[in-house]
Amino acid sequence: MTINSNLNTFLGKKVADFNTEVGISNIDTTAYRLRLSYDEAEEGKTIIQLIDSFAAQPEASNVKEIIIGAYDYDSESSTDSLIAQLIVHKDVFKNVTALFIGDITSEENEISWIQQSNIAPLFDAFPQLEYLRVRGGNNLELGELKSANLKTLIVETGGLPQNVIDEVSAAQLPNLEHLELWLGSENYGFESSIEDFKTIIEGAIFPKLTFLGLMDSEIQDEIAIEVAKSPILERLHILNLSMGTLSDLGAKALLESPGILKLKKLLLNYHYMTDEMMENLKALGIEIEMEDQQDGDEDDRYIEVSE
Repeated sequence: MTINSNLNTFLGKKVADFNTEVGISNIDTTAYRLRLSYDEAEEGKTIIQLIDSFAAQPEASNVKEIIIGAYDYDSESSTDSLIAQLIVHKDVFKNVTALFIGDITSEENEISWIQQSNIAPLFDAFPQLEYLRVRGGNNLELGELKSANLKTLIVETGGLPQNVIDEVSAAQLPNLEHLELWLGSENYGFESSIEDFKTIIEGAIFPKLTFLGLMDSEIQDEIAIEVAKSPILERLHILNLSMGTLSDLGAKALLESPGILKLKKLLLNYHYMTDEMMENLKALGIEIEMEDQQDGDEDDRYIEVSE
């Protein structure tokens, strides 16, 4: 599967593409996306110009959310310059608490082709950020991740680089409530082992975490086994192990874990579990999602999103 559509809603608001001729309005109900069409990029228009136009709007200083969509159609172009331009306007965007960098469909650019960059400067420029979502793992760096306000961190990749795992594991985010990582495939940059996730899975570094998503993984069984015995289950509300190669092996560990019963919701959509195992999990009595059952033996299993 690839990502076929852009966001229609974002944090409870409808999403609208920013149009320089229309401007900004209804910010209480609308979140704006800044993106270039293919034709606009061919005409020489740039995301930098679009950011400048957005910042020049009278209502820009009141905007709370910014979504960056397709910023170029050259697969070699990175987010470096657009991040720098957002920072140029940090005083205008002083009320922005939510950023999504990479609302990009597969038609615009496959997730494994998206070129990110060092986004660490965003945390210094926007200390008020509570929500950060990034799509694309190539050249992605989070740096020394330190924020007193960040509550949600989502990183969606076709192959999560080792440095990002290390950076998240060393992060100082005392108020983080929602962590979601798409691990991806070794064919597109994922080279880590279950040992690299021990710090995250043990849970001590994020004392307020209530949502943990370790998803889209080729080691989904190993992750399930580790999470099933982790003390983090004492305080999680939602565990998301969807989109990967979860089979009865990992599901058995979840089934036998007393901590799983403390969850409000368990998400296992897109999986390789048998009908029997699914019935056993349903009998746990907690809210659980297990849609999109896949077929395939151990050597013929694929994650949901990679290329």
